[in-house]
Amino acid sequence: MANTYGQALRLGVQRLRAAGVASPEWDARIMAAHLIHCGHMDIPLEEAAMPGFDVAYGALLCRREAREPLQYVLGTAWFGPLELKVGPGVFIPRPETEVMADWAVRSAHGPRLVDLCTGTGALALYLQHYLPQAQVRAVELADAAFDYTKANTRGTGVEAIQADATDADTLAEWNGTVDLIVTNPPYVPETPNLEPEVYHDPHTAVFAGADGMGVITDLIPTIARLLRPGGKVAIEHDDSTSEVVQAVMADYGGFEEITALPDLTGTPRFVTAVRGVD
Repeated sequence: MANTYGQALRLGVQRLRAAGVASPEWDARIMAAHLIHCGHMDIPLEEAAMPGFDVAYGALLCRREAREPLQYVLGTAWFGPLELKVGPGVFIPRPETEVMADWAVRSAHGPRLVDLCTGTGALALYLQHYLPQAQVRAVELADAAFDYTKANTRGTGVEAIQADATDADTLAEWNGTVDLIVTNPPYVPETPNLEPEVYHDPHTAVFAGADGMGVITDLIPTIARLLRPGGKVAIEHDDSTSEVVQAVMADYGGFEEITALPDLTGTPRFVTAVRGVD
């Protein structure tokens, strides 16, 4: 049993390191700060821990030792300036997706914006945060994920819609009028070799068949019918499928300026395109 916060933190780091957690110092500190309700650099290391801290901290450490994602343990995830509610059943937004979000804010020339396969609502809320006059709709199918969509968009200007983004009737009233679409769909090829944390995300929100293209291919008709001529789209994809996504869009027809957009590491992570004039 630790007497001070500093002792508890050191024990926490040891436990997480032994469990193979990639960032044990950071995770141990963030979880302690979460319980103390202070900044992660403001933990009073020499102070005696409050009554019950060991029990609560131990419970969080056990979850993280089992490689449950830190965001699930805390119940929140950051995406740019947004603090989002997350938990089992919804995909955790990743920092690399902020590159696509920034592109979208710069590229939105018109009020009608759509986020397909929205999950937490991260991309839709990012657009609404920086473009508060826009009409933003966020589409999610899965029941558990949509609960988080609703929770995160409640009281904002984002309209949450539970629907299949690949269905021909979804958002049909906006056919041919949407100015910009973003989507971070399931796109990882089926594999058993990823970090354990990934498998805590909902399987259907991460994986999309042997080549990772199952959902993206089915989304292209929806994107094509919703966008107005000159409307833009950005699709996040696996780091192995940039050329395949570009080829699928080119083969479908009606898209121009099909371009690979790299993430912050220089890896092709997104494809952007413009809807041509029919």
